[in-house]
Amino acid sequence: MRDAALLLTSCAVVFLLLSFSRAARQGQDIRCGACRALVDEMEWAISQVDPKKMIQTGSFRINPDGSQSIREVPLARSEGNLLDLMESVCERMEDYGERTEPSTNRKSYVRVKSRTGEAMDLSEAALDSRVTSSLKFACETIVEHHEDEIIEFFAHETDNVKDKLCSKRTDLCDHALNIPHDEL
Repeated sequence: MRDAALLLTSCAVVFLLLSFSRAARQGQDIRCGACRALVDEMEWAISQVDPKKMIQTGSFRINPDGSQSIREVPLARSEGNLLDLMESVCERMEDYGERTEPSTNRKSYVRVKSRTGEAMDLSEAALDSRVTSSLKFACETIVEHHEDEIIEFFAHETDNVKDKLCSKRTDLCDHALNIPHDEL
């Protein structure tokens, strides 16, 4: 009787550990997916702004020598524009679905609604309102906790922002270097 109770307890502990491990991995998958989707959405929104549009930044006060500390920067990558974009970027998480990689059983998130209205292949993506709400919540949490890093990266970086921001800077994706760059 005692051995049966010990065996049952051991099985329960192993089951709980596996459940916690799976839940932790799913949580990381959703945070990583939200970060990568956020980067895609921000890059797309930045690309929609006319690159010729400039904005004046700096101080409009007149210095003792009569000059002003004003400089012009591209509107698309200005701090004000990036803040505006970040206010609505998480709303677009509703345009994503969940895909499970068969070889690793990891979850990734792919756009399921086209920005241009063209038909998309949805055969590998699962559409679930719980997933999109989790993705949106993860996105909002990332924006809240990493606002300064996001602005810094999009104001200055243009190459490989997904890996630099989501993996190296924020540690949201421990496996992101193994994800193809055209996935999202």
